[in-house]
Amino acid sequence: MGISTLRPLCLAMGALASVQPLFVSAQEVQPTETALSPVVVTASRSAQRLQDALPHTTVISQEEIVRSQALDLRTLLKREAGVELTQSGGLGASTSVFMRGANSNQTLILVDGVRISSATSGNANLADLLADQIDRIEIVRGNVSALYGSDAIGGVIQIFTKSGEGRKPAPSAQVSYGTHDTRRASANYGGQVGDTAFNVGVSHLRTDGFSAINQRQVPNVNPNDNGYENTSVSASLKHTFTPDWEAGVRLFQTWSELSYDSAFGRPTDEYESRNQVRTLSAFVNGKLTDQWKTRVVLAQGNDRNRNTRNGVHDGTFNTRTRQLTWQNDYTFLPGQMLQFGTELLRQSIDTSAYTADNRRVNSVFGGYQGTFGAHQIQLNARRDKYSDFGGANSYFAGYGYAINDTFKLIANASNAFRAPTFNELFYPGFGNPDLRAERARSIEAGVQATGVLGILRVTAFRTRYQDLIINAVGPGGLFAPYNVGRAQVRGIETSYRGSVAGFDIQAGVTLQDPENRDTGAQLVRRAKRFGNLGVSRTIGPLTLGADWFVTAERKENGNRTIGGYGLLGLSASYKLTPEVSVAARVDNVFDKDHQVIYPYNTPGRTAMVTLAYRPK
Repeated sequence: MGISTLRPLCLAMGALASVQPLFVSAQEVQPTETALSPVVVTASRSAQRLQDALPHTTVISQEEIVRSQALDLRTLLKREAGVELTQSGGLGASTSVFMRGANSNQTLILVDGVRISSATSGNANLADLLADQIDRIEIVRGNVSALYGSDAIGGVIQIFTKSGEGRKPAPSAQVSYGTHDTRRASANYGGQVGDTAFNVGVSHLRTDGFSAINQRQVPNVNPNDNGYENTSVSASLKHTFTPDWEAGVRLFQTWSELSYDSAFGRPTDEYESRNQVRTLSAFVNGKLTDQWKTRVVLAQGNDRNRNTRNGVHDGTFNTRTRQLTWQNDYTFLPGQMLQFGTELLRQSIDTSAYTADNRRVNSVFGGYQGTFGAHQIQLNARRDKYSDFGGANSYFAGYGYAINDTFKLIANASNAFRAPTFNELFYPGFGNPDLRAERARSIEAGVQATGVLGILRVTAFRTRYQDLIINAVGPGGLFAPYNVGRAQVRGIETSYRGSVAGFDIQAGVTLQDPENRDTGAQLVRRAKRFGNLGVSRTIGPLTLGADWFVTAERKENGNRTIGGYGLLGLSASYKLTPEVSVAARVDNVFDKDHQVIYPYNTPGRTAMVTLAYRPK
C-alpha cells in the first residue's frame, strides 16, 4: 500500500488510542449499545451488527433523515466519507456519485435490493430519489462485486423504503415551502397488526428552480428557470405465517418532469425530460432447518426516460431489469456460517437508438463468515456469465482482530468489475462489441473504535483500475470506446457517528489521490480533500443543528480547474406537541458563489420551512 498511505493511518491509530479511556469510561457508565449499533445487511448479504461489518459501512437512519430536513438522496449522501456528488443544475438535474474516486457508473445503487441503473448509460437516476419514501440507507465502500456482481467497484448504496414493521399503525404527514417557490407535501400510513406489517406513502415536490447553465460561460443558453416536478409512491406488505416463514411484496415508483438546459442549444430552445424509476419485488424468507435459512426474491426494476426539444420527441431510453435471487445461509457451528446462492438477471431495453435490446446474466456466489475469539473472517466469491461479452470472477477476503472491547483492526483485499453498457457495446456508429469488463483490485487496512459514544472508523485504501473503457480514436481512425484506460486511487477516509456531551455528531473526512495512471493527471470531478461535520443538540422541544461541508478544487474536462468551497447549513425544529413540529432550514448561509460542474449553476442561499405530524 505504500509508506505514504500508511503513515496517516498510523497517526490515526495513535489518535484513537488516546481517546480509548473516553470510550471505555463511557461504556462503564452506560453499557447498552443498541441505539448506536444498528443491524445492516448490505456488507455481507446477511444480518449483522454495524460494528461487525468488515467493509467500511455507514448507515443513514430514519432519525437522521428527519433531522436533516433533506429533500433528496443527494443531500443525504454528500455528508458521507468517501462519497462525492455532482449535479448539473438544481433539484432533479442529472446527478453522479463518485465513491472512493470510482467513476459514476462504478457504484451500484439498490432500492430494496433491486438494481435501478440504466442499461444504456450505466448510471442510476439518483436525482429522482427523494427523502420522503426512504426509511434508511446503507453505504458500503470498496470492491464488493463478489457479493453483488457488476458495478460494485466504488461500493454499494442500498436504499430501504418504509415498511411499518414493529410499530402501531398510524398516519404521518408534512408540508414544506421554500426558496424558488419550492413546495413539498407527503403522507404516510403504516404499522403492524398481528403478524402483518404494511406501509403506504406518497409525496409530491415541485419547484420553479433556477437557470441550470451559467449564461456568462455559455452566452447562447436559454436563460429561463429550469423547474422540476416529482411524484413518488411506496408500498409494502409482509406477513409472518409461522415463526420460521414470512413473505411479502414491495413497490417503489417515481414520476418526474424536468426542464433542463443544453450548452449546445439556442437561447430559445426548451428541453424537457420525463423520467420514471420503479422497483417491484416479492420475497419469501424461511428456515429449512434450524441451521439453514433460505431467501427467494423475484424482482423487476425499470428506468424510463423520454426527452423532448421544443415539444418534439428527442430520444427514448427505457430499461427493464428482471431479477431472481435464491440465497442460503447455513450456520453449521456457532459463529460459523456458509452462504451460497444463485442469481438470474435479464435486462432488456426499448430505445429509438439501436436494435440490440437484451442481455442475460447467470451468476453463482458463495461465502463464509466466521469468528474465532478475537478473530473475524469474511470470504466471498462470485462468477457472473454475460450473454453479450463473456464472464467475470470476483472475490472478497476480509479479516478483523478485536484488540479489546473498544478497538478492532481490519484488513480487506478484493477485486471487482463493471460490465460494458449497451451504449458502449452496440450504439450505431460508436459501439465496440469486443469490449471487455472494466477491472479493479483493492487493498485496505483500518481501525475501528466502538462504544456508547458512537462508532469511529479510519480506513486507508488503494484501488487500481485496468481495462477502463475510454472513448478514443482507435485502429482505422474510428472514434469508439476501447479498453485502454488505467487509474489508481489511494486515500484515507474517516467516518464518525455518535453522541458526545448531549451533542449528536456525524462527521466524514476523505483524503485521496485520484490519478489517471496513463497521464499522471488528477481524475476529473474528484477532489483530493473533502469532508463534512454535522452537529445537533436537543433541548426540551427544541432541536438545533449545523453542518459544514468543504471540498478542495477539482479538475474538469479540458484541464479546467473548479475551485474549492465551503458551505454552512443551519436548521431548527420545535415540537408544538409530542406529534406536531415546525422546522426550518437554511443552506449556503453565506450565499457562497460556487460551481460543481462547468458551466452549471448551483443554488445560492436557500431556505425552507416544514410543518410535520409524526406520531411517537
